[in-house]
Amino acid sequence: MLARPDPQSAVHPMNPMPPNHLPEVRRQYEALPYPPRDPRDESKRLIPTWLEDLPMINHYCFGGRQSFGQGFRALVAGGGTGDATIYLAEQLKHTDATIVHLDLSEASTAIAQERARVRGLGNIQWLRHSILDLPSLALAPFDYINCSGVLHHLADPDQGLRALRQVLKPAGALGIMVYGAIGRTAIYHMQAAMRLVNGTEEDPARKIAAARDILASLPPNNSFRRNEDLHHDHRMGDAGIYDLFLHSQDRAYTVGEIFDWFENAHGLHLAFSDVARGRSAYLPHMVLGRKPPDRMAQLRAMPRRQQYELAELLGGDIITHCFYATSGDRSARYGDIEAVPFFFHEPLTGEVVSRVFNTNRGQPFVLNHENARLSLRVNPGRYGARLLGMIDGRRSFGAIFEQFRAEWKGQAAAPGDSTLFEDLRESYETLNAIDRLLLRYPETA
Repeated sequence: MLARPDPQSAVHPMNPMPPNHLPEVRRQYEALPYPPRDPRDESKRLIPTWLEDLPMINHYCFGGRQSFGQGFRALVAGGGTGDATIYLAEQLKHTDATIVHLDLSEASTAIAQERARVRGLGNIQWLRHSILDLPSLALAPFDYINCSGVLHHLADPDQGLRALRQVLKPAGALGIMVYGAIGRTAIYHMQAAMRLVNGTEEDPARKIAAARDILASLPPNNSFRRNEDLHHDHRMGDAGIYDLFLHSQDRAYTVGEIFDWFENAHGLHLAFSDVARGRSAYLPHMVLGRKPPDRMAQLRAMPRRQQYELAELLGGDIITHCFYATSGDRSARYGDIEAVPFFFHEPLTGEVVSRVFNTNRGQPFVLNHENARLSLRVNPGRYGARLLGMIDGRRSFGAIFEQFRAEWKGQAAAPGDSTLFEDLRESYETLNAIDRLLLRYPETA
């Protein structure tokens, strides 16, 4: 049984929805909360969300210097059944941080609240509103706002972005996910097909039944069937099928359109990170790494935006664009001896990474990373493998370099900091591009 919303835990009462949302969208998520979640599963597992890993937020949004204390405030705008909310709240439960969960669906919010109750999370406040209501809610501004899978379901997505920015601190950050137009091409073929199949049918159950019927009969040459491994929503039951094939308000963007929207129109800096792959999915030399073309140097010299647009076209498999948006580049900077490097997203150790990068005894080798879908020739440098082996997540580059020099056995003088940084650069940039090597500072380590 789902718990009723606790009025004592809400910033604002669950008032009737104002008429500034799309009624069909709200009806869908009341009838079919998404993503489908069983609160009882919270006792078995925690679902991570890629953008909400605190070390990622710290590296890309706060220069590696965010401690997430001192009243840190996070908003999950369009939180649905609670994945991002629960993950943030679980990571922040031993701090004084506050997470605000906002969603227009009462049914989805009830599931999220029950998930929080099962976990014993008391650091969440609940709001049942559209994100378009944010400017009128008199909320204190937020350090971080997650808005995943929401803007592309609005009648006016830019109105939604403007609403988010009105409640974001000037030095705050947005974590955004919108659909990718090129990777979802087959989805829009299927949506058009289902509109033809369903005609004027309005009953959700019959529309879902029709979608299941058609899916079971698709020929092998159907564009969705050929690319089905990119998608999983249709395997999540009725809610997933409806969200993927039958949604009433659904649009997608190319990476160039996102640059036009967020960077050109709003002056925001974008740090892209595709789930499991980081920004490697947006870099032509990584997308084409298995068999690089002769003109690779020319491609790598292109402006960042053009590289990203090209990689999206060449790879063809980015189904969602996930990125951080900040007022200026806030990423932690490589080259500071005080920064602390650490491995992330996988149980990597310096010893393991060092062994991999020394595969060819200091010469260029092919790095194969299955989870990041990467195969790339990397030059580890003269000292790179040894330096990677000294990374333990606690010591700064300065401390690592000092240890390296203390163990130096060469006849010539040991290399200085700038030489070591340059030697390690390609290894760092490769691992950082897939978000397996990040930076923070000692006060947050």
